[in-house]
Amino acid sequence: MRTPVLLPLTAAVLAAHAWLLWELPAWSSASANPDPTRNAPAFTTRSIAPPPAPPPPAPVAAPVPAPRPQARPRPAPVRAAPVPTELPAEAVETTPAEIPQETLAAAREQAAPPMPEPAPEPPVPAEPPAPTEPPPPPRAETLQGVQLVTPDGQPLPADTPLPVKLPAPTRLAFDVTGQAKRFEYHASAELLWQHDGQRYQVRQQIKAFLVGTRAQTSNGQVTDAGLVPQRFTDQSRSEKSAEFDFVAQQARFTPAAPPAPIGAGAQDRISVFLQLSAMLAAAPERYPEGAQITFTTVGSNDAERWTFRVHATETLELPLGALPALRLERLPRRAGDQQATLWLAPSLGYLPARIRLTQANGDFADLRLQAHAAP
Repeated sequence: MRTPVLLPLTAAVLAAHAWLLWELPAWSSASANPDPTRNAPAFTTRSIAPPPAPPPPAPVAAPVPAPRPQARPRPAPVRAAPVPTELPAEAVETTPAEIPQETLAAAREQAAPPMPEPAPEPPVPAEPPAPTEPPPPPRAETLQGVQLVTPDGQPLPADTPLPVKLPAPTRLAFDVTGQAKRFEYHASAELLWQHDGQRYQVRQQIKAFLVGTRAQTSNGQVTDAGLVPQRFTDQSRSEKSAEFDFVAQQARFTPAAPPAPIGAGAQDRISVFLQLSAMLAAAPERYPEGAQITFTTVGSNDAERWTFRVHATETLELPLGALPALRLERLPRRAGDQQATLWLAPSLGYLPARIRLTQANGDFADLRLQAHAAP
């Protein structure tokens, strides 16, 4: 009884499958654009499978170090292209006017490559300068001799002869007024001038109560040019001295002090007054008012230039009485110089009739002639 039921069911199932297979090409993408050349419909099948497993992660590669820079290869030397001995026919038949300038320039560059620039020549070392002798040291002004300047400012040549006439030996007595450290005092002084025509000695001494005694002495030779000192001493509480060496052109001092350069005609601080007396007595007309006379003058520890300016003749009122005298004044060169003014009396052979010495601090000594006599 089951056979009759299964047969119709089987037939229905087969019919359904046949219909499905027949209608399947109409659902595919090929049915949208049928190919007339193809008579049989395409049949494809798909298999349903689980999705594949994800691939394992790729290993991380280690960083590759950067390649070291390689030295650039040195360019190969460029060799000049051989110059053909024969030119092609085209070049022979072509005139230079027909060849473009660019072509000619390119041909020249190919035929003769540029020559490398010549290497610079090494600098020639400069020759060291020839050794020169050092300049001589400046000449000390105290090496100069006696200098006379006229009233109009014109100096006479250094070799101009200045005649002298020594006064007769005399003893001069002075009254002294002065000031020392703001203390005024009265004293007596004596100037003893002696010579025998070959040697001389002059000594000045001042005695003051509560002030003490100060003596200055000059000894030396007498020449046609006047006095040439050899030794000068200055004595008060102690003694200082200067020795003259005209051969070595030096004055040396005791106590020790640097030697001072001296030249011909140098005097000390006592002999300078007697040298002026001798010059004016010999030729007073050569020393008019305004003239200047300069000596190198040596003290007890130094030497410097002393300049005296000649002034007019004045009449002095002295303890001795009225006496005409020519005034000479030392010109200070800098602050602190001792000022000295002296009056030379023509009636006494231009020996000093008055001497006034003033220090930078205001101290002074004024010597006024009281008497004179032969020594």
